Parts: sequence; C-alpha cells; structure tokens
Amino acid sequence: MFLVFTALVLSGQVAAPRQTKDQLFKAAVSAYESGHYAEAVAPLEKLVQEVPDNFEVHELLGLVYAGLSENDKANDHLARAVRIKPNDVAARSNLAASFARLGKIDLAEEQFSKAAELEPNNYDANHNLGEAYVRTGHLAKAIPYLEKAQRITRGSYDNGYDLSLAYFLTGRLGDARSLVQQLLKTRDTAELHNLLAQIEEKDGNFIAAVNQFETAAHMEPSEGNLFDWAGELMVHRTLDPAVEVFRQGIERYPNSPRLMVGLGMAYYARGNYDDAVKALLRGADLNPSDPRVYKFLSRAYDSSPNQADEVIERFRRFAELQPKNGLALYYYAMSLWKGKRAQDPNFDPKQIQALLERAVAVEPTLAEAHLQLGNLNADQGKFSEAIPEYLRALELNADLADGHYRLAQSYVRTGQKDKAQEQFQVYQQLRTQHLADLDKQRADIRQFVYSEKDAAHP
Repeated sequence: MFLVFTALVLSGQVAAPRQTKDQLFKAAVSAYESGHYAEAVAPLEKLVQEVPDNFEVHELLGLVYAGLSENDKANDHLARAVRIKPNDVAARSNLAASFARLGKIDLAEEQFSKAAELEPNNYDANHNLGEAYVRTGHLAKAIPYLEKAQRITRGSYDNGYDLSLAYFLTGRLGDARSLVQQLLKTRDTAELHNLLAQIEEKDGNFIAAVNQFETAAHMEPSEGNLFDWAGELMVHRTLDPAVEVFRQGIERYPNSPRLMVGLGMAYYARGNYDDAVKALLRGADLNPSDPRVYKFLSRAYDSSPNQADEVIERFRRFAELQPKNGLALYYYAMSLWKGKRAQDPNFDPKQIQALLERAVAVEPTLAEAHLQLGNLNADQGKFSEAIPEYLRALELNADLADGHYRLAQSYVRTGQKDKAQEQFQVYQQLRTQHLADLDKQRADIRQFVYSEKDAAHP
C-alpha cells in the first residue's frame, strides 16, 4: 500500500538521523497493518513535524486516524496528501472515502470523479465513483461507471451486484435479470436470488418471484429473507403457506416486529381473527411506536372482541406515546367504545367523545373520527348534531359507505326524507362497487410488505 520510506530529507536541515526516520515509519506501518492504530499515531505525528511535505506520512496518518474514527483529523492529512500528489488515484479515493464519512457527499463524488479521470481504465476508480452515485440516488450517473468497471474486471461480484441493483431500480429489468443470472453461474448466493426475486416480482412473474425468495430463504434463513418470502406469498393471497413461513420465521427470530405483524396480518386475511389479535398484540409490544400494527389490530379487534382489556391497554399506550397523533387517539377511543359497550350497555360515552374530539382537533382531516362522532351523537338520539359530523366525514372521504348510510338514517329521523333517499342511493352504489374492507385490506398489506422490503433494500 505504501512506498518504501527511503528518503525523508528536509531541504536545508536534518532534524534526526535518516535511520531513525525509517524506523519510525516502519514501526507506524507495522502498527497500522496489524490494526493497532493508536500505536501508529505517535511516530507519525513526530515525522509530520520533521517532514511536513512528505506524501507517505500524511497518507498513512490520515488512514490511521480514519481507523480510529477521528474523521476530521483523517481528512486534514488525506487532503494534504492529495495536495502533495494530486495525480495519485489511491490518494484521491482515500480522500473521497473520508469526505463520505464526514457526510460531505458532493466533495466525495468530486474526488472519486477526479480519480476516474486520472485513470479511466482503473477498476477501483470507476467502481467507487459508481457506488458514490448509487449512495446519493444518482443511478443514471452511476450505471456507466459501474458498467465500465464490470468490463474492466469481468465477473466482479460486488460491482456486478451493484450494477444489477441499479438496472433494477431504473426499470431495466431485462439487463438486471441477465446480469444476475451471469453472476449466479460463478457465485451462487442468497442475496442474488433475493434480488432476482425482486426483479421477477417487478416484472409480474409471481411464481418465479416466490421460487427465488424461497431459494434465498433456504440458503440463508435470515429475518429479511424469511419476511420477503412470506410477504410475497401474503401479497398474492397464498395465505396458508404465508402463515407457515411467518411462523417459521418467528421461531428463529421471536423478537422481530415485522415478522410478528406480518403473521397477524396473514391470520387476519385468512379469517383467523383471534390468532390475528394475539400476534398483533405481540407486534405492538415489540415496536409500540409503529402505527401500522394498530390499523390491523383495530380491524382484527372488530371481528374478535374477546381480548378487549389487552387491546384497550395497547391503544392507551399508543395514544400516550403519540398524543398529537389523531389516529392514535381515534384507535383508543374506538377500542374503549367497543370494549365498554360489550361489557356494560349503560356505559358513559363522555370519555369516547372527548378522545374523538381531541383526534379531530389535532388532525381535522381524519374522516373516520368525524364519522364516529356522528355515530356517537346518533346513538344518543342527537341526530341534528350527528348530521354535520357525517357531512364533514363525507366531505373528506366520499367513499365512506357507512357514512352515507348513517347520514341517511339521521335525515329520516329529522324529517328530511328527500335527502335521506339521496344518501341511500349513494350507499347502494358504493356497496355495488365493492368499495369496502377487502380492497383496503389488500392495499394495506401490499403497502406494509413493500415498505418493509424497501427499508431492507434501499
């Protein structure tokens, strides 16, 4: 990595015998290469004082400080090395990596670009610049450099994977598939099968995608691979196998929130509401601040009220964790309403009303909360007060079939039969179009699965 330190001579003066300088540098190199970075600092700092314009000393001291995570000091010395030897490709690359560690991505890209200009046929220079563009989301800029690196070093796994991923993310599915298949011939890995599964999924080849996700999970049963396999099955309504794979995943990773929530969603989609509630309660405990679990817990609870106390406790905790979250307050209100109404038909609705009013205060566009405020008033015979809440709910979301139905009922009770008839007709139209829970459920499942995949494969 380093040039032999044969001559450290100061112009016009010699601060120490040459042998001493050679020994100091060799000791520093030995400490660095053995990973004892702290031991390399003292001899190098002494040499910097004696030979302030020596490239090798600044370069090595920069790398030593980088190894110690003293990134500002590292950057100072690596920049000095580049000023001394501006045409050194490795020095430019090391400085670029230093800028990246400091979060100065534009400066990192600039140094990688200069390294590639200095040696256009250098694999590392092209690969590093391509990766720098990938990290900043400039995929179109990354691809030519990654392609060039792949031509220079054919069969390079790391560069090939990055290039395949860039092809995939820019919609070049055929190129991505072809390159992954080439790489698999020389290195059969789980991550390549997972990427190929994503390519097939994007291209609409469900069976091929499932097979590749399954292969990846068998080769490397990581939490991510098991979730991807189970999630793909669940998205395409292959629910029995999805439940089984989620179960297997939880046996290996019992504290995985997404596997637990996924199992709850799969149970819910399959109609096992009691099991769904149990799994989602556990998912809520594993990640109390994740709002997605509460949406499905609320739905499962509607069909399985047997665990009311535990469900109410989770929604209470969520509302306390996020007091400015309208949905959190709404879910807590609805869990109380359902639970207390089941336990005591003479319950006092004031707490539920207060929570719903707080929900619309912090989130005025929450249509469901306005709808339930209308229902709460209607249940108490306050139909004139219910009507404005229904109208506001439908203004925010005209596809709320239950809102049209309940508004029609309130119009009937207040003697507005023509308006009631209009609302009944809209309600029938919506029911005919099946704008209901199943479509929303499927959309929410897809959103959950794909968001988790995106988080794991940025």
